[in-house]
Amino acid sequence: MVLTTTNSIEGHTIQDYLGIVTGINVSIPKATFSFNMAKYYESYENKVGEAKEEAFQKLKEHAINLKANAVIGISIDIETNPTSGLIIASITGTAVKVI
Repeated sequence: MVLTTTNSIEGHTIQDYLGIVTGINVSIPKATFSFNMAKYYESYENKVGEAKEEAFQKLKEHAINLKANAVIGISIDIETNPTSGLIIASITGTAVKVI
């Protein structure tokens, strides 16, 4: 499956627009009682990456359910809440069939 932030795919023609698809992941990193800030930041960075990857997987699943073979115009939004540690990754795009 082709995933792109652009509105077209070079060398392909969009045959059908199948709808908007989204992938959302909400993650709360486990609390660590370590005072090593470098490890804390590294752990948080990893959790943001995992949340984004899980949201991409959900986006692809929704596109496949629509019989799409590509998603164009992808927009990624990652929100964090420093108080609770909550990480929200939301990815949206247009599912299409390309030839």
